[in-house]
Amino acid sequence: QVQLVESGGGLVQAGGSLRLSCAASGNYHMGWFRQAPGKEREFVAAITWSGGRTYYADSVKGRFTISRDNAKNTVSLQMNSLKPEDTAVYYCAAKRRALSTPPLAVGAQYEYWGQGTQVTVSS
Repeated sequence: QVQLVESGGGLVQAGGSLRLSCAASGNYHMGWFRQAPGKEREFVAAITWSGGRTYYADSVKGRFTISRDNAKNTVSLQMNSLKPEDTAVYYCAAKRRALSTPPLAVGAQYEYWGQGTQVTVSS
């Protein structure tokens, strides 16, 4: 069983930055998803187990950066130029690596999820 714990959420003004972190093993592809009130969960960013490839939703491309440090078992999401529409609960998710890389933007691919951390961006 893999336990994922997110940290780093909070309240920030529009244009500000936050950095989310999640403890993660190097044997897992990792993703960040978010869910705003009244909306479906959506993909934000993902990184392969080695860190060799990253993927982003169009809405965050150029503003958010996903990275990992396998020596420290940590995956981070650096969020810059935050907008009020980025307000949501952010979830860290893990998918055990296999021979091929699945579509990491699809939430159903992930086997483990964290409890989420609230990010609120005020205008």
